[in-house]
Amino acid sequence: MKYGICTLSIVPGRLEPSDSSEMVTQVLFGELYRVIEERKKWVKIRTTHDGYESWIDRKQHFQIARDEFFELEKQPKVCSTEWLEMLNAEDPDSRMPITFGSLLPNFKQNVCQFAGLRYKYDGSVCHNPKPERKAILDAAALMINAPYLWGGRSPLGLDCSGYVQLVYRMAGIELPRDAAQQAEKGRRLSFIEEATPGDLAFFDNDQGNIIHVGILLASNHIIHASGKVRIDRIDHQGIHNNEIKGYSHQLRLITKILP
Repeated sequence: MKYGICTLSIVPGRLEPSDSSEMVTQVLFGELYRVIEERKKWVKIRTTHDGYESWIDRKQHFQIARDEFFELEKQPKVCSTEWLEMLNAEDPDSRMPITFGSLLPNFKQNVCQFAGLRYKYDGSVCHNPKPERKAILDAAALMINAPYLWGGRSPLGLDCSGYVQLVYRMAGIELPRDAAQQAEKGRRLSFIEEATPGDLAFFDNDQGNIIHVGILLASNHIIHASGKVRIDRIDHQGIHNNEIKGYSHQLRLITKILP
């Protein structure tokens, strides 16, 4: 098996090996993956943090040795907490912008390095955090008004589950990629009144499929990615959007990840 690491700011992961195929996820700088299939121009990968599979352009694939892969995989994660920050290299042409939630491998004394690459990073980081609700709520608020993008996982554009996944990473919790997968984690609550800010609320369509997720806030509000990262009211029926003067999503279930 071959192994890789993302060395670009954001790499699109596609459903099929084609530029015209839909983007189902993104791989952020510093994230590790296994190569599970190869084509002439495409590489199918499985990211280690969530086990999600997608196709990336071979030109954006960066292979690393097996031993280094496993060494990096067992290290505590250090994440960027800046919306956008530069990684600086000795060669100015090798500078790299990274976004919120990107990983910084082997990060020591403001330097991250791996596979012969070395970058200086002067922004703020989240270093091996202890899971706390405050970290979730702080990260959730930081991305208010970030635009919605199907398959996106950065403040420059993200979908509902990508947003939740990124926010929970700031509390040291790696969640699955899709809303339906995230709904299988944690403990289910019977009533919305039992929820605590930071818990997750899931919403379904008329066929009963979970299609949306958001993070509960205090006073019957929810923050979620719908058009943009926004705050709306929520009750036992679902999310009430003042702009449309009605319910935008119907509530299916609520889960508690943290105690």
